[in-house]
Amino acid sequence: MSMLAIKHGAINLGQGFPNFDGPDFVKEAAIQAINAGKNQYARGFGVPELNSAIAERFLKDSGLQVDPDKEVTVTSGCTEAIAATILGLINPGDEVILFAPFYDSYEATLSMAGANVKAITLRAPDFAVPLEELKAAVSKNTKAIMINTPHNPTGKMFTREELEFIATLCKENDVLLFSDEVYDKLAFEADHISMASIPGMYERTVTMNSLGKTFSLTGWKIGWAIAPPHLTWGLRQAHSFLTFATCTPMQAAAAAALRAPDSYYEELKRDYSAKKAILLEGLTSAGFIVYPSSGTYFIMVDHTPFGFDNDIEFCEYLIREVGVVAIPPSVFYLNPEEGKNLVRFTFCKDEDTLRAAVERMKTKLKKK
Repeated sequence: MSMLAIKHGAINLGQGFPNFDGPDFVKEAAIQAINAGKNQYARGFGVPELNSAIAERFLKDSGLQVDPDKEVTVTSGCTEAIAATILGLINPGDEVILFAPFYDSYEATLSMAGANVKAITLRAPDFAVPLEELKAAVSKNTKAIMINTPHNPTGKMFTREELEFIATLCKENDVLLFSDEVYDKLAFEADHISMASIPGMYERTVTMNSLGKTFSLTGWKIGWAIAPPHLTWGLRQAHSFLTFATCTPMQAAAAAALRAPDSYYEELKRDYSAKKAILLEGLTSAGFIVYPSSGTYFIMVDHTPFGFDNDIEFCEYLIREVGVVAIPPSVFYLNPEEGKNLVRFTFCKDEDTLRAAVERMKTKLKKK
C-alpha cells in the first residue's frame, strides 16, 4: 500500500509511523551518547541505565517492582521482543491462542516456532472478547495466550473484566500470557491495565513494549520484554541468536526518554486526541461506518457503504481514485473473509496531512 501511495501521490494514512519527528531532548541524548563514544556492542540484554529506566517506568505504570538485570531484556524493537519470546518459550506443536485481527508478526513468528495457532475473533462494533468461546478454545495443549492492549488494528482496550477472565483461564490451565503493550501511552478513553499487574499473573506473563510509538521514533527499534527470571532465561536464549545486542547510543537516549516527566505523556495524549478528532469527524462525514477506538493511533471503519466486495479492492480504489492510503485488515485474520468489510486508518500524522486526507475523502468518495 505504501508503494502504491508513492506511485499515485496518495496521502498515507495506512502504515503506522508518524510523519513528524520525536522530541529534541531524546535526539540530543543520542547525539551526546555517540559523541561520548558509546558506539560498540552493548551488553546483550541491555545497557544498565536503560534496563533501570524500564524497571522504574514499569513500577510507576503497573505498581510492580522488577529486577532490571534479571527480569528486563532490551530488544531491537517490540517485534524482536515478540520473536524472542515465541522462539524462546514455544516448542513445535505447542498451541497458542491469538485474538484476531492481530499484528501479522505474531502468526509469522509462531509459524517459525512450529506452533499450532488458534484465533478468537473480536467482532465489530465493540470488538469485545467472546469469553465463553475463549474458554472453550483453551485445551490441554494450550501453552500460551497472546494479547495486545491497546489493540492494533481495532483500537480496542481490553477491559479489567476481560483481563481477569483471561488471567483465571491461564492460572487454571497453567498457560503463559504474552502481552504486547506498545500503545500503552495512547489510551484515550480508559486507563491502560497491564496484564502482569493482575493478581497471580506476573509469574506467567511476558510484557513487551517499545520506545517507538510513545516517542515517535519508530526507526530506532528499541524494545524490551519484562518477565520473571524463569521466562526471561528462555527469551534471552533466543535474543542472543536473533540480534545479540541492540543499538548502544540509542539505548542511552531511550533511558533519557523513559525518565521524561509526566507532562510529556499528558501532552502526547492531548496532541493525539486532537488528531483523532479530525480523522474521526472526517471519516464519519465521508460516509464510513466508524467503530469506536479507545486506544492506539488507529481507527477501524466499515467500507461497505461504498459498494466494494472486499477491503483490498476498496483500498486500491481509495489510493488510485481518491488519493488516500488505508490498510486492508483482512491480512490480520486467519480467515481473511472475517476482515473483508473493514479498513484501518491511522492518525499518527500532522494535522494538515489529516485535514488534506479528510478533504479528499469527503469530496471524492461516493456511496453506492
